[in-house]
Amino acid sequence: MKPTIYDVAREAGVSIATVSKVLNKNGRISDKTREKVHRIMEELNYQPSLVASALTSRRTGTIGLMIPDISNPFFAEAARGIEDYAQEQGSDLIVCSTDRDDEKAARYISLLLRKRVDGIIIASHTGNPDMVRRLLADHVPLVLFSADIRRMESNSVTVDDYKGGYQATEYLLSLGHRRLGIISDNLPGSKLRVEGFMDALKAAGVGFDNPANLTHTSATLENGRKAAAAMLAQAQEDRPTAIFACNDLLAIGILKEARSAGLSIPRDLSVVGFDNTMLAEICHPTLTSIAQPLREMTEQAMILLNQSIDNPDSPKRKIMLMPELIVRHSTGPAPN
Repeated sequence: MKPTIYDVAREAGVSIATVSKVLNKNGRISDKTREKVHRIMEELNYQPSLVASALTSRRTGTIGLMIPDISNPFFAEAARGIEDYAQEQGSDLIVCSTDRDDEKAARYISLLLRKRVDGIIIASHTGNPDMVRRLLADHVPLVLFSADIRRMESNSVTVDDYKGGYQATEYLLSLGHRRLGIISDNLPGSKLRVEGFMDALKAAGVGFDNPANLTHTSATLENGRKAAAAMLAQAQEDRPTAIFACNDLLAIGILKEARSAGLSIPRDLSVVGFDNTMLAEICHPTLTSIAQPLREMTEQAMILLNQSIDNPDSPKRKIMLMPELIVRHSTGPAPN
């Protein structure tokens, strides 16, 4: 038979109320008593009931995180950062990878609600806005991460995607490039990165009249390669001398395809990514990328979520942080 809270109280020689206070980390309990209760729980291999804990403290000590693709290094690094902050606060993290599938996302939301998580963070792919709207209407503590629904009153933490796209393009133009390509993924933030790209070209008086140099695809290495292959197969006067990829996975796919085509990076082709994941530093050549301030983003997301957990009716905040261009070896002057 599994040990109960009554067994712990009896063996520790304290009241059930004292054990409950130790479990819920509240009340005035001496360090000596707290250590004794924890020792007895370990000896008995006592596992507190999350449901019972939720009924008494209204918290289960669990947080749900929904991401579109766990294989994308940006989301893996974001999940790690959120988990670190959650652990510091005594909470556990349940990570759900939706594959950008709205039905799968809805099933995960249902699962997280059945698990009575204290709050939910939804990263990048928000799916059907009605799903988010229902969560807010039900006062579920919620933060949108690297995503926002502008006309909806919700907590969100984002980077200025438009500015990041503008920065990347402005930098390539400063190197003398005039034939630019762009490969975008299908997440909402990338739409703003494309807008920044186009506006930077317009501000510099550089036309973009070759639709073959703009591709939308899902973010994988292979898709980056395929999109780059199509652009680089054009006649020399049409193919780009620089390509901006809206995330690092696509950018590294471009690097691989360029090498397969016998091109030298950056002598023949410059490449800029977005996210500045760990891959940007370990690929060859190292990747120039637009950095999102990931540590600050994850910290702000957890602060907003905890505020919402403590007070579900607290005012909602939208936090936008600034990107930064990190120059490495994948970019250089335009070829003559």
